[in-house]
Amino acid sequence: MPEPSSEQKPAAHPSSTEPSSPVPSAKVKPVKPPRSERSRPSIFWVLAGLILPIVGLMARFTVTDRQKFPRTGAYVVAPNHYSEIDPVMIGAVIWKLGRVPRFLAKGSLFQVPVVGWFLRKSGQIPVERSNARGNASLVAAEKLVDSGGVIIIYPEGSLTRDPDLWPMRGKTGAARMALEHDIPVIPVAHWGTQQVMARYSKKISFFPPKKIAVKIGDPVDLSAFRGRNLDAATLNEATTVIMDSITALLADLRGEEPPAERWNPAEHDQKETGRFEG
Repeated sequence: MPEPSSEQKPAAHPSSTEPSSPVPSAKVKPVKPPRSERSRPSIFWVLAGLILPIVGLMARFTVTDRQKFPRTGAYVVAPNHYSEIDPVMIGAVIWKLGRVPRFLAKGSLFQVPVVGWFLRKSGQIPVERSNARGNASLVAAEKLVDSGGVIIIYPEGSLTRDPDLWPMRGKTGAARMALEHDIPVIPVAHWGTQQVMARYSKKISFFPPKKIAVKIGDPVDLSAFRGRNLDAATLNEATTVIMDSITALLADLRGEEPPAERWNPAEHDQKETGRFEG
């Protein structure tokens, strides 16, 4: 059979193995990890320089699942609470994880010389429980999360009354903040701080350093409550889910089963704020 003429030959298919002109490869820039929030100059550099060496004398931290702690963005950190030195320990851990720790703190602390100055300059948020200015703390917290900051809220609102230091019934502040602003709640549990300072003790053990275990949890799944009316029932349900997450983390750290029912101070004729002996 005669060969087809050049006019009859089919055009080469794009996938032909014929050599083509080389295409210069694009340079791929390496993706830089997000810049640590603590790398920005602030009063926290001074605080870290003063406090971290002292904390180092008191504690050695082991942090499990630190990769679950977001490096950027706004969210609520919700830890368990059983020692008056908890905020110092949790603040040190959060700083080490690259975020700036800001708490809701008792308004009376802001009246203490030097301490109050540092609290104000570092953006801590005063909580006034007994007067009309109480709403100001909520406004300040909202500004913080709107600007992408992290706020630490102890859902229990006070040191746990549970005799064995398990988390007690929670208050609704963390749930309300998360649902109103559509931000995550990151549960955190820690165990061992009671060896540095026991609940309601006035004594601090500085040396030798105590082992404190910290476990970071996945963001609490609050999807079932988003879009609902934030009434008392909804907020209480959401708070229960948050407290369940914190308790599960603590159970892992302690290697123990938590109580079947969470401690409720009202059922034991106990106040939910202030110091409690017993």
